[in-house]
Amino acid sequence: MFCRDCGTRLSLRYLENEGLIPYCETCGAFKFPYFPVAVSMTVVDRGETKILLARHTGEADFKLFAGYIKQGESAEKAIPRELKEETRLNAVKWRYYGSRYHEAKNVLMLNFIVTADEGEIVLNEEIEEAKWFTPEEARAAIKKNSTAEYFLSGALNELGRKK
Repeated sequence: MFCRDCGTRLSLRYLENEGLIPYCETCGAFKFPYFPVAVSMTVVDRGETKILLARHTGEADFKLFAGYIKQGESAEKAIPRELKEETRLNAVKWRYYGSRYHEAKNVLMLNFIVTADEGEIVLNEEIEEAKWFTPEEARAAIKKNSTAEYFLSGALNELGRKK
């Protein structure tokens, strides 16, 4: 591990109440690990009876919509931007569901239940296919043992309690 500010190799040093933390001798500072943050979206229609899933270009499985939060951007700004970029659909409202660290991409995922206007779906180059599913169909179609499946299951349980 190297310091992101000066490039010096980091050593591990004990920090009270934190444990072993990377430390830069040159900067004289602890360097807590940095990793990106992304939004994950369980996209539902206004009646909350359908779930929109995406199949990314070159992949076989359906997943939730997701995107990185840009520097200086809030999660609340990333949600409508990402959905619009990927589908041209408008995010009408959203509410936070939960978070999970996604090890495969070293990213913290913040999941939101997002209500979207139904309209013509126009996909960008990242997405090969997007379809509306019933909750049962969505559970069957989502990539198994994935962060997307974890969030979808939780969001569907949350939506079920609401009714």
